[in-house]
Amino acid sequence: MLEPITLEDFSKDRFINGALLLVDKPLGKTSFWVVNKIRYHICKAIGVKKIKVGHAGTLDPLATGLLVICVGKYTKKIPELIGGFKVYDGDFTLGATTPSYDLETKIDAEFPTSHIDSEILEQTRESFLGEQEQTPPIFSAKKINGRKAYDLARKGEKVVMRKAPITIFDFSINEKDFPVISFDVKCSKGTYIRSLAYDFGKKLDSGAHLSKLGRTRVLDYALKDAFNVEEILSKLEDMRG
Repeated sequence: MLEPITLEDFSKDRFINGALLLVDKPLGKTSFWVVNKIRYHICKAIGVKKIKVGHAGTLDPLATGLLVICVGKYTKKIPELIGGFKVYDGDFTLGATTPSYDLETKIDAEFPTSHIDSEILEQTRESFLGEQEQTPPIFSAKKINGRKAYDLARKGEKVVMRKAPITIFDFSINEKDFPVISFDVKCSKGTYIRSLAYDFGKKLDSGAHLSKLGRTRVLDYALKDAFNVEEILSKLEDMRG
């Protein structure tokens, strides 16, 4: 496993020769924004015109948590990092769906929840464990004939998504704030937690959408070891003198 860089390790040689940076992505920002921001400030800090920077797995704007960023020669390691398992926590809100399966779009349908009890929730949770096929949300970056699905969806065009194989390794729920269900899930690459929320609600003969999401782990990299964007940019600014 590549050793993540600390703020004290920041240097021109380290970035150029390869660095893995753990970032706590803020709410409302895209993963693309985080990568671009960090790339720009690294270039300024070490005095180069360009440097390769990329992330090992996108987080939606409404998600927070661990973003694994590779710099310099370590960008070659991105494919193997993307292929690893990820761990998330957050909330499903039962009784309503949205077109995006999260809070990016408004509620489009409401459903009863009075028939749902602890036994039904437990049976439903267990049914999602293991290998399965999942349909990605139409509001996703999946390519349809070379175009991103969310671009087509936002223009009102018909979007047909293909199922893809995924694995749910662990999945736990807490119903104490029903109809909001808190969850933790460990899953394979390619898993959309928004789709998990939608499918979970559908299997309950109700509806659901993702109302909160955070990523806590990518392989053996943990959110507790990540730095926020402000800390990183401040350290890079110090390097400029």
